[in-house]
Amino acid sequence: MKAKVALFMGSLSDEETVRPCADILKELDIPYLFTVTSAHRSPGRTEDLVRDLERTGCQVYICAAGMAAHLAGAVAARTIRPVIGIPVAASALRGLDALLSTVMMPAGYPVATVALDKAGARNAAWLAAQILALADPGLAARILEARAAFAREVEQAAAGLRENR
Repeated sequence: MKAKVALFMGSLSDEETVRPCADILKELDIPYLFTVTSAHRSPGRTEDLVRDLERTGCQVYICAAGMAAHLAGAVAARTIRPVIGIPVAASALRGLDALLSTVMMPAGYPVATVALDKAGARNAAWLAAQILALADPGLAARILEARAAFAREVEQAAAGLRENR
């Protein structure tokens, strides 16, 4: 099946941070491509990937990058499909540079920016799923099932806490 979501990392060193995003996409049965491309070191590859993925039906792009974090913006400049940015803490600034680079886009080229690192990776997957679920009732049902499981986990934790007192 062709990728509905493209998950780009600016560097292979980001894989551990971004892996939770891929795991959630897999759990939700969303076809995705997970690869490395760089706005600075491989701009031609980035452009070719976006063009080829658009041709085959990709619907959402998720881009994780640290420091200057221009990957999400470079992708947003080449598509009108939703782009989600995951800022990665990869410098002495502990991710503030990546967060600001990802969130500060010029008008007309939006990037939906999530939290830093693994928390952001997880929410990027959930946001991509919610976007796709607008046209996929089966996926919407899987998201609702996951949310019901989250609620059950909270209830179980609360019950366990009461039992331990």
